[in-house]
Amino acid sequence: MGLTSWCSDLCILRRQSLGGKVPPKLFRLPYLIEIDLTRNYLNGTIPREWGTMQRLETVYDILHLPQCFLSLLGNRVTGGLPIELANISTLLNLTLDYNQLSGNIPPQFGNFSSLEKLSLISNNLSGELPQSLVKLTTMTDFGISDNFFSGNIPNFIQSWTNLRRLFIQGSGLSGPIPSGIASMANLSDLRISDLNGDETTFPHLSNNSNIKYIILRSCNIIGQLPKDFGKTSGLKVLDLSFNSLVGSIPNNFSSLSEVDYIYLTGNSLTGPLPTWMLNDGQHMNLFASGIVSCLRSFSCIHTYNSLHINCGGEEVKDDDKGTLYKKDKASGGASNFVQSATNWGFSSTGHFLDNGTSGYLRTNTSSISGKNPQLYMDARVSPLSLSYYGFCLKNGNYTISLHFAEIVFTKDRTYSSLGRRIFAVYIQGQLVLKDFNIEDEAGGVNIGIIKIFSAAVTDNTVDIRVYWAGRGTTGIPYFGEYGPLILAISVNLGKL
Repeated sequence: MGLTSWCSDLCILRRQSLGGKVPPKLFRLPYLIEIDLTRNYLNGTIPREWGTMQRLETVYDILHLPQCFLSLLGNRVTGGLPIELANISTLLNLTLDYNQLSGNIPPQFGNFSSLEKLSLISNNLSGELPQSLVKLTTMTDFGISDNFFSGNIPNFIQSWTNLRRLFIQGSGLSGPIPSGIASMANLSDLRISDLNGDETTFPHLSNNSNIKYIILRSCNIIGQLPKDFGKTSGLKVLDLSFNSLVGSIPNNFSSLSEVDYIYLTGNSLTGPLPTWMLNDGQHMNLFASGIVSCLRSFSCIHTYNSLHINCGGEEVKDDDKGTLYKKDKASGGASNFVQSATNWGFSSTGHFLDNGTSGYLRTNTSSISGKNPQLYMDARVSPLSLSYYGFCLKNGNYTISLHFAEIVFTKDRTYSSLGRRIFAVYIQGQLVLKDFNIEDEAGGVNIGIIKIFSAAVTDNTVDIRVYWAGRGTTGIPYFGEYGPLILAISVNLGKL
């Protein structure tokens, strides 16, 4: 029985893991006003015939909030964006996140006369954003994170004065951040990260009374925080990590003491901590920011020539040499540094924005292919950045073995198998793995894989960091499942 047999005026079939191709014959249903095929297992391309449907219109839920009107979020849809979709003059919401769409955004998409939401997150789209999108002045929600776009963030987005949410994380676009963002008074959720290209200064957002989330991470932001930023009120999250901010944090920024989460990790800030940042209950991470460093006070009684950690798990031995991997069961958190009883510790930064209940540890419920399966039963994850530090090591050349396995996503024919975990790995501050996908590298889920590197230790310390650069799905199988995942670490002096 085809999908057209189930649909009349509403085609809402969410989370059914429906297989087969996207049904082109839905256009034959003259009274269809909504298509929502979110989180299924559909493949094929978006039918050009859908462009003839002219009754897709607003549908409101019991809270009088608009529902999805044309959604294929979380499927296996490929091919390009059909220009014929722009013929649907009544379309308010086009959500195509977490698919495998490719090609450019058609210039014809600027002809949507009523569009309020355009979300194309986690696809393989490329090219520059067409200038014609300037006409989308009804837009309230725009998301293009995790794609392969090129060019600069266009200045024309400042013409979207109704915009409330702007998501440009790991998109491929370059800076600078358009200064016109400061004039978008309705903006409440701003997420831009991992920009290529030119340096930029921090946009003046202090006059925006609606903004709740400011995420400008790894955006090549230079200079000091603007003096008027201390007037900002109502913020819930402020993430300015991994930029090049300098100077001190003024005491008159005390309005930020009400912010739930502040991340300034990886900057070059100086000076003492202002008193307002020490309030109890606030999640704040300044690790390696120039202000706070937990490593400075560490004194070595013994020196070591190895380090072995079972990330997120209990103490275990491997089968080959009987090497003991130390326990690492600390729960983690949005902003904490955990130091072991011996010669290592970790710094965890970030929280899962769209799923406050998602923790920092994962447990495997399936069998693992490969050697030493006991090392692949538990993992530590991070929504942003996770750094492991080895202290008191003898100086010399080391072999570093990192153990990975994708133990969260499934391998069945359901939407749960469509997640893509992509992250970066740094050793001693040097990028050694970019856009690393465990499942692709290992050849499937629940398959252990070891990545081996060489590194020099010259100051008795090794630094291993895994970092989420805005790539990969963030809502499969549920919102808040993304970011780097690591299962075990081995550091040994000399060559293996």
